Amino acid sequence: MSPDLPLPAPEAVSAYRSALVPWFRENARDLPWRRDPTPYHIWVSEIMLQQTQVGTVLPFYERFLRRFPGIDALAAASEEEVLEAWSGLGYYRRARMLLAGAREIVRRHAGEFPADPDAVLALPGIGRYTAGAILSIAGGRRAPILDGNVTRVLTRAFGIRGDVSKAAVSRLLWRVAEQVVAQGEPGEVNQAQMEFGALVCRPVGPECVACPLERTCAARRENLTEALPELPPRRPTVALTRVVLLVRR
Repeated sequence: MSPDLPLPAPEAVSAYRSALVPWFRENARDLPWRRDPTPYHIWVSEIMLQQTQVGTVLPFYERFLRRFPGIDALAAASEEEVLEAWSGLGYYRRARMLLAGAREIVRRHAGEFPADPDAVLALPGIGRYTAGAILSIAGGRRAPILDGNVTRVLTRAFGIRGDVSKAAVSRLLWRVAEQVVAQGEPGEVNQAQMEFGALVCRPVGPECVACPLERTCAARRENLTEALPELPPRRPTVALTRVVLLVRR
């Protein structure tokens, strides 16, 4: 499929959704933010999970929630306190954006996480994917998501070709993501896609034999599993030499 061709047929999308949701119900990992999926919990987890593996995030998430159990507690904290609770997780700009977002929610929304998509997108550090995750998982809204895992699953399942960093391909993928959550429980559907990409449809060594999409997957049918998604060429590695002087006294 190219960006200029129509969206997948409704029956293909329905088959995709109908295969992934039962798989998710049987195989979903027991994660703390799934036990109590409030907007605050999903928000904190999604920010922590940016560029970070689930196994690494778990102890930090639980420690952070003990320190800041809600939006009001986070908003009242100093930046130093938030960074201390975040210490060791890296990418500290994420912690600063969480703090700024909490203060914005207290100032503009009386401490309640907004339900309006535009208001969510206006919060610091929240883009379309994070907003979609919060709105669908915690709010039951039919909001699409598109991260690395979902991009990989969609391109393989529906045979979507083209560099996924290009605007035309990205627009097509978002439209497909919207199709996927048009039916069913959107939070469950979105989590199923994320979980499936993390556990089965991996970048390298996907478990195609155990895949619930084995019979319908376009990439498997066309022997394109390793070729999809099509990524932009990597920048060449540049060798750098540095000299360091350590003065002890």
